Amino acid sequence: MQQPVSGAGEHVIGLRVIAVTGLKTEARIVAGPSVHAIAGGGDAAALAAALEAAVARKPAAILSFGVAGGLVPGVTPGMKLIARRIIAEDGTRYDGDPVWSKRLSHALGGAVTTDIAGIDAPLADHKEKHALHLKTGAHAADMESHIAAQVAAAHNLPFAAFRVVVDPVHGQLPHAALVALKSNGSLAYGAIAGSILRDPSQIP
Repeated sequence: MQQPVSGAGEHVIGLRVIAVTGLKTEARIVAGPSVHAIAGGGDAAALAAALEAAVARKPAAILSFGVAGGLVPGVTPGMKLIARRIIAEDGTRYDGDPVWSKRLSHALGGAVTTDIAGIDAPLADHKEKHALHLKTGAHAADMESHIAAQVAAAHNLPFAAFRVVVDPVHGQLPHAALVALKSNGSLAYGAIAGSILRDPSQIP
């Protein structure tokens, strides 16, 4: 199934938008008078439910905002990405609104437009990232965009995703990073500290 390309986001700027993030910190960055931000916290079911509740308030569009991990060489930390399409784990593809996405790319100084994979759990190492790239063709991945895109498609809302790469394809996340997130999008400091105490070599 593929979401139709509508171009309906031409007039999104200035209207009420739902912004979907992973972290509460990201939500605070993007929130504003016309932006209602929701932090997913790595809990796909809770994020979908929160989005459905927010959509009942009749937003103009849905934006996925935050960080992503690179799946191929050349996608490096700090690189700004705009999603051409989102590819969910079940293979469903959701196109970003072409007009809105193009305007975002230009506003961000020419952010790279590419395919982004949606995942429900972090990718710990190069093998997992490479396998996901081979499966989807995507150049980056995050844990919220596929949920945001699915809800946008279900309600016929313009969708776009802006992500910044933090984790390159050859980077390996330490255990502390894999347990760092609470379901409300805040950091699990106790879990992080416990992991580091068990294995201080993670600190660098």
